[in-house]
Amino acid sequence: MNERQAYIEKMKAKLDEWNADIDKLEARSREAEADTRIRLQQHLDELRATREDAARRLRELQDAGSDAWESMREGAESAWEEMAKAFREASSRFK
Repeated sequence: MNERQAYIEKMKAKLDEWNADIDKLEARSREAEADTRIRLQQHLDELRATREDAARRLRELQDAGSDAWESMREGAESAWEEMAKAFREASSRFK
């Protein structure tokens, strides 16, 4: 497996992990009081949007030619870092 494929597989695994985390946070929000649930739902909506952006960048990486993949990787790294930050912030709000 080359570096590109290894990177894509790693990002797919991370995306799966984030999907599972969103499911867990959704379950927690359903148990919250109504006013808290509304606020938490807004955070979940933000997480989903960020996750979709990360998934889109992953698809772009998969489709990129070998010449463009290295430069596109930098943009994807930025999206992944943003997603990780969003999850850390959301998780702290759900505690």
